[in-house]
Amino acid sequence: MRFLIFGGTGPSGIALIRKSLEVYPASTVLVYVRSPQKVPADLSQNPSVIIIAGELAELDKVEAALAGRNANHNEINEDETNPVDVVLSALGPTGPFHSSGCPIAKFYEQLIDLMAKHLVKRLLVLCTASYPDPHDKFSLTTYTIVNTVSTLAHSAYADFKEVGQVVTQRGTEKGLLWTVVRVPILTKQDSEDVVAGYVGDGMTGNVLARKGFAAFCIGEIEKKEWIGKAPMISNTNGFI
Repeated sequence: MRFLIFGGTGPSGIALIRKSLEVYPASTVLVYVRSPQKVPADLSQNPSVIIIAGELAELDKVEAALAGRNANHNEINEDETNPVDVVLSALGPTGPFHSSGCPIAKFYEQLIDLMAKHLVKRLLVLCTASYPDPHDKFSLTTYTIVNTVSTLAHSAYADFKEVGQVVTQRGTEKGLLWTVVRVPILTKQDSEDVVAGYVGDGMTGNVLARKGFAAFCIGEIEKKEWIGKAPMISNTNGFI
């Protein structure tokens, strides 16, 4: 198994790298990051992990990684023409001053086109309840959280609403096996207990450990229970 991970310097992305290596110890994990020095040393020095330094706008490097090549000219493995099997993204807001213009959603548009070009089918991306799903029901807590984010961090809210739309629509058009993994408030808890469903279904809550996000994504690769869907996930006791 060959993974390509975006957002690998944030806590959720680091958790994805660790979980992929744990579940698939014989895998190769390509990590595309802007700041390689932010990847923990135990991961950057792991022979199964290949760090690719690049910006999201450097699509030549992104395409090279998808195709199984490293535009930084570091050796990946003996077969450098074998495309990756799964793309995982933990790209998140850049803070309260998130750039306007939906930069992450626009990147996904380009990424999906490149995935289709290189016949890479599986895509799992982090999103939020800013993107509503038709299966959602009303939840006062979620409504309050989403509207607070919309007011205080509108650029991030708009970007992740667009992320959901781009992946579900363009991903479907291009024949990808996509899953939009919507998350609530993320925490540092040491828990992988996760429930998946939809907003307001009485099962999902408003808190999720980042380790739970990683465990869900890596587990979903084999389970394939949420292909073409946008579940909301939380800890099993994830209510606040």
